[in-house]
Amino acid sequence: MKNRILFATGNHGKMKEIKMIFSDMDVELLSLEDAGIEIDIEENGASFEENAILKAKAIAAIRNEVVLADDSGLVIDALNGEPGIFSARYMGENTSYHIKNNNLMQRLDEKNEKDRTAHFVCAIAAVFPNGEVAVTRGSMDGVIAREEAGENGFGYDPIFYLPEYNCTAAQLSADQKNRISHRGKALIEMKKVLVEKLI
Repeated sequence: MKNRILFATGNHGKMKEIKMIFSDMDVELLSLEDAGIEIDIEENGASFEENAILKAKAIAAIRNEVVLADDSGLVIDALNGEPGIFSARYMGENTSYHIKNNNLMQRLDEKNEKDRTAHFVCAIAAVFPNGEVAVTRGSMDGVIAREEAGENGFGYDPIFYLPEYNCTAAQLSADQKNRISHRGKALIEMKKVLVEKLI
């Protein structure tokens, strides 16, 4: 029987990435929607790691299965780390990313390239039925572009420019993105943890 893993997200774009990276594992991967779970978890941690653990523990408390949760966001150096852990809620949760992206670009309008540095950060927490917790982290460095470009990503991807690839994160292929992205790196590390724990 396959091990079931619940991933505490309702984000379809995120689940698509996760399923691609976990495709070589013999596990059944379910989103909250797949598992029929509706829950509003207050993310009041002070770091990406704390928020990921909060989410995973909240789901593990109602389902005795392996639960994964991530917290990720965009950290812009010139804006003192904004939007950071508030990335999903920046300017309001229901505000479109097109509006959020334009706001961030406008705030950096006077900055030259060397002052537009930014990082995507992702922390993934796993909570196992025995209560054990494991956390992995990944990051990706880039600069904030001056205009949106690309259709392949979601969220802040269209304004996150990767100089070494000469494109934004939203212009990468899915395979490229999974190899180099913050979430891809954190998931690959988490896969190692799961292989060790579930075999």
